[in-house]
Amino acid sequence: MWKALLIIVAIGFIYNWQSSTTVSIDSNISDSFPIEYASSLSIKKSPLQKNINSAKQSFQFDKFTITPLANFQLIGRVLGAKSYRSDRESALSPVDLALGWGPMANSDTLDELTITQSNRWYHWRTDEFPIPRRDIETNSANMHFIPSNSEVEAKLKSIQSGDIVKLMGYLVHIDGENGWKWTSSMTRADTGSHSCEVILLEDIKTI
Repeated sequence: MWKALLIIVAIGFIYNWQSSTTVSIDSNISDSFPIEYASSLSIKKSPLQKNINSAKQSFQFDKFTITPLANFQLIGRVLGAKSYRSDRESALSPVDLALGWGPMANSDTLDELTITQSNRWYHWRTDEFPIPRRDIETNSANMHFIPSNSEVEAKLKSIQSGDIVKLMGYLVHIDGENGWKWTSSMTRADTGSHSCEVILLEDIKTI
């Protein structure tokens, strides 16, 4: 009886520790590659991206090397939010958001779609296409978010499906141990494997 209670308490302790663990990057990328919200930013438009083609500034976080690839910002509707705690990527990215803009931010469109997230993927299905398939593919994406500090992480974890969010950060490439790599997509036109954005998140807010 006592052994069973101890096991239950231990499981609860581990769950609470995992739930409260924060990712605190505290990078200074913005000093070298400053980013500000553009006045032209709109939920009706695709995300804005400015590739960083000059000398790259990599930095270390724990056992990872993070390299910025582009400034990135968007306004979009949250199609789904999924937390991760046990995969390798969760050491950096505790939350994925599936986001939509343009026609994929439209409620009439979304009413015709069933959207789910699992294993770092975003899935949709429909019985009848409300808009062309290609419009769905190019106006939505699953994005892996690496919060730049604990305050940003708290904001990220508060985001819920249906929210309209405004965010900015950096598309990044990450090198880990034993040759492990994680690289952001650099276009909204791709699908399938490696089509997700990996974003070092500097700011996120609901609007």
